[in-house]
This record gives sequence, C-alpha cells and structure tokens, in this order.
Amino acid sequence: MDKIQIIVVDDHPMVIEGMKAMLMQIDFVTLKATASNAYEALEWVEKQPPHLLISDINMPEISGIELTAKLKKQFPELKIIGMSTFNERSYIAQMIQNGADGFLIKSASKEEIEEAILTVMEGKLYLSADVNMNNQERSDMKNQPTLTRREKEILQLIAEGLTNPQISEKLFISLSTVDSHRKNLLLKLEVNNTASLVRQAIYFNLVKF
Repeated sequence: MDKIQIIVVDDHPMVIEGMKAMLMQIDFVTLKATASNAYEALEWVEKQPPHLLISDINMPEISGIELTAKLKKQFPELKIIGMSTFNERSYIAQMIQNGADGFLIKSASKEEIEEAILTVMEGKLYLSADVNMNNQERSDMKNQPTLTRREKEILQLIAEGLTNPQISEKLFISLSTVDSHRKNLLLKLEVNNTASLVRQAIYFNLVKF
C-alpha cells in the first residue's frame, strides 16, 4: 500500500520538530514537507498535492481556518486536520465549517495522531479526545452539514431576512438558482421552512449577526 503523504504547517519550529518526530514513528505515512506559514503551504500543495495536510489554526497573516477554505476550494480531495493549543469549540466549528476533516490538540500522543490520520483518510470526521465537548456537542459537530461557499452566502442572506428576489439581485444570480440553493439548504439542514432553517443555522454557528 502506498504511504500517506503529509504536509505539516505551523509557525513554531518546536511544533514542527515535534510533529516530525511523531510522524517518523508511524510506518504508513511519509512527511512530504513542512511549512512555517500558509503561503509556503499553498506553494507546496499546488506543486505536489499530498494526501493530508495538518495545519495550525492560529497563524499570522492567513489563519489555518482561511487556509483550509482556500485549499478545499482548489483541492476538494485533500484531507485537512486542524491543530491548536486550545480546544475552544468556536475554533473547531470554524475549521469544520470551512472543510477540515479533523481536529487535534497539539499535545496529542503518537497513538492519537495515528488514529486521527486513519480516521480522516477513511472519510470520517476526527475530533481530539481532549476537545472540551460533551457527547451531544460531539455528535452535533460530526453531523454538521457541509455547505458550499455559495450556500453559505445565501444562508447568511436568508438569515438577514432577504427574500429570494432580493438575494437574486444582490448576488447577480437567477431566481431559479436561488430557489435551488434554498431547497438544498432545507435538505442539508433537515428542515422544511425558513424559520427552522435560520434556527438550525444559528445552532450550528453557520451565520453571523
């Protein structure tokens, strides 16, 4: 079996060295490259896309959240695991909303890193054992719908009270396209009316006010 090729992104050299040491002990992975910021990471991925990218969330200039959004748009097949010293739910939610496949605390053991890699490569969401969430919150996070950039835009405008014709005019798209996106949003959030759609969007932290 081919080894899983990984790129690690972090602006702290000690974290990079620590991840290198951990990954070298896992026989089914190859550390393809390391990057100290999002720009370097983008260059590496564009040049030679890996199977998986492990990225710090809190980086200067472009955060791991923004990097995830950019990469998932260009390389939808790329698996991404976010990592942080903190286990704040808002950070994790933003990473997942932008397409991340998992989240690790930086103090994770080799065994947990190994489990996270295998889990996301199987197409499942991995959340660090140290993430401060109860079972219901974990379940909600795993069941959180994945929305496209356009669906997020339309959901935000629906939450702000705009009608389909107003959204159509604002985004310069046809009324039928807005209607189609609205129907998809109702399906993805498993609701059958606008009020419930907005409630679910707020519950999953998918809209801003």
